Amino acid sequence: MNEETEPGSESEPGTNPQIKASEGIFDDSVVYVTRQGSVVGVDGGRITVAVKDEGIIASFPMGQVDTINIFGNIQFTTQFVARANEHGIVLNYFTQFGKYRGSFIPERNTIAEVRRHQYALGGKQALLISRKIIQAKIRNSRTFLGRKGVTGTEKLADLEDQARRAEAVAKLLGIEGEAAAIYFSLLDDCLVGDWTFEKRTRRPPEDHINALLSLTYTMMKNEVLSALRQYNLDPFLGIMHAARHGRPALALDLMEEFRPIFCDAFAIRLINRGVLTHDDFAKNNHLKDYAFKKYLEKYDGYMKEEFKHPRFGYAVSRRKTVRMQAILLRKAIVGELDEYYPLMFKR
Repeated sequence: MNEETEPGSESEPGTNPQIKASEGIFDDSVVYVTRQGSVVGVDGGRITVAVKDEGIIASFPMGQVDTINIFGNIQFTTQFVARANEHGIVLNYFTQFGKYRGSFIPERNTIAEVRRHQYALGGKQALLISRKIIQAKIRNSRTFLGRKGVTGTEKLADLEDQARRAEAVAKLLGIEGEAAAIYFSLLDDCLVGDWTFEKRTRRPPEDHINALLSLTYTMMKNEVLSALRQYNLDPFLGIMHAARHGRPALALDLMEEFRPIFCDAFAIRLINRGVLTHDDFAKNNHLKDYAFKKYLEKYDGYMKEEFKHPRFGYAVSRRKTVRMQAILLRKAIVGELDEYYPLMFKR
């Protein structure tokens, strides 16, 4: 059990059989390739990673992998891409420093009936799902701050209640923005040593901690993208976030509830435990090569860590939890559930 994810006793496991969300999910199914100049290929039933003059440096069983993330100058063989398509493996492309560039999506990751429900979603149903997501984000923000001993979160409790009663998505987004401003104003109290947090900045992040937060949000967005695609939802058609070219609006919607309790908790863990220091960052605020590899190793281990799920009551990994939420979102969209059940920690 980990400090960052220990659920409270206020949230009891659900009993509705409709919300069983763990079918068909595999752990250890995501591969990261960072070695520059590598070539990802296939040998029989295994995925291989090879480097010129060194040969194969790693291999993985084809049937157990559903996502491969490559960073920088790394190639796929045409034979591998064909097999990835057959096996439903998503290929995600990032720059060497973790900026998302695009994906290869297997043909079989589409189901027309699910998409029809998603495209028809609107009005009251969209508002109800949006309320649940923002309520969970604000509650999880309060919970994370509380675990770090931060006080002065009373206004967040009020905003959480306002989110529950919001009558329009536009109003809800205003509440979320106000809550985020309060939350980030308190984040500095979570840090130790010579680290400080003044304000949230992006495009580009202006300091080391903002760069670390942005990188972690990118990694989580990729987790959510993969989960949505696995369960046949269009990640580019959002419920709250406006759809525009190249913007995975639904992934941004769903990841809101994960930002404080998974992403911020992970970034601050790395800082407070001394896993990363200011010396690990270059002048452009990117992690240096060796530190980025260490970050990915720690991130993957973090996503595989298990905790007791606050609704279902059994042990799950963070990565599996993201996929469970994608299943629950799909069920809410197609009408198999009367409401969406977000990931929400009471304490």
